[in-house]
Amino acid sequence: MKIVDVKCAVIGSSPVIRIVTDAGIDGYAQAETWKPFLKPYILAFRDALIGLDPTDVERVMLRIRQRGGFKPWGAVVSIIEIALWDIAGKAAGVPIYKLLGGKVRDRVRVYNGAVREPMTGFMPEDYARSCRVMKAAGEGFTIVKQPIGFHSRMRVEVPDFFYGDPEAGGMHGAHDRGLLTERGLKHMVACVVAMKEELGDGIGLALDCGPGWTVPDAIRFARAVEPFNLVWLEDMLTGDYSPFVNADVYRDLTLSTSTPIHTGEQIYLRQNFKPLIESKAVNIIGPDPCDVGGIAELKWIAEYADLHGILMAPHGTANGLLGLAALVQVCAALPHNYVAFEYTVGDPAWWYDIVDGLPAPLVVDGHIAVWDTPGLGVTLNAEKARPYLTDEDHMFFD
Repeated sequence: MKIVDVKCAVIGSSPVIRIVTDAGIDGYAQAETWKPFLKPYILAFRDALIGLDPTDVERVMLRIRQRGGFKPWGAVVSIIEIALWDIAGKAAGVPIYKLLGGKVRDRVRVYNGAVREPMTGFMPEDYARSCRVMKAAGEGFTIVKQPIGFHSRMRVEVPDFFYGDPEAGGMHGAHDRGLLTERGLKHMVACVVAMKEELGDGIGLALDCGPGWTVPDAIRFARAVEPFNLVWLEDMLTGDYSPFVNADVYRDLTLSTSTPIHTGEQIYLRQNFKPLIESKAVNIIGPDPCDVGGIAELKWIAEYADLHGILMAPHGTANGLLGLAALVQVCAALPHNYVAFEYTVGDPAWWYDIVDGLPAPLVVDGHIAVWDTPGLGVTLNAEKARPYLTDEDHMFFD
């Protein structure tokens, strides 16, 4: 089997790759939503892939892996890897998890991720209302993650929140930073109290925090919320679009508190997880299969983390339905350090009409049952998807 073409279309706002072979088997994968700018970078790999056997996944990846980078640039290599596994699974007639060593679990736990009640304010009562809605959600989530601090507009909308310019960045990924005021710190603790009062001890609460915190503030807050047994505090110091890790600084934070510390969604490749894992700088890591280098890369990182007592909660909030399928496949095969992955949805909602093979309902009691169909186990329906192609991409399925 040989690769004869590599195509990319922006469907909605998601870059979708199609790797075409001479055996009539195509592989698909989807990058994170809202990143259409990746399309030309994906197509730039075409010449490097033509003529290769897609089922020799590692051999192909050795040719291109060095050309990726931290989020968002790792997505280019990552979705090529996922599409290769899709082909390999289809060619072998087995789901991808079989090629990764087989299932460890029959269903995978997810947390709310992209399913969130829109925040209309950032006061304790707003967070309580949001948690009330999430608690009643039909998916039955057993872990709920909420944005707080520098990972929200709290820094803008709460007066005197921190000693900095609240409008200096103002956009997601701008990485505003500054020392919290005492009022700002107390405000966040009050929000945690309100959320836990709603969720009780039956639903775990995780917080997406930054990055942007100073180390003293991160320590103070982590210690202040210790009585509430949070599942984790995520990306307090670096993370998201940070092109670096700062593992030694994270270790200072992690050793100072019993509240679990989490990071890793932006990191590309196992080599860049080494400092976090080997120094035990955090308690939980969250690589994203669509950014870290693919699903085999994520599994290797999970195994290595497990040897060091570090837990896994993979990122994936905007990876779309093909990204969801990739997460289900790899998380089924992860070791027992797996906690849950960040649930992603079809965006826009018509994505559910153009992807075949998803179970309905998809999430039951906070879990997704692992399906057994070959490859990713889901199929992009060409006829239903055609109306959503741009004129530029009209030949994507031809």
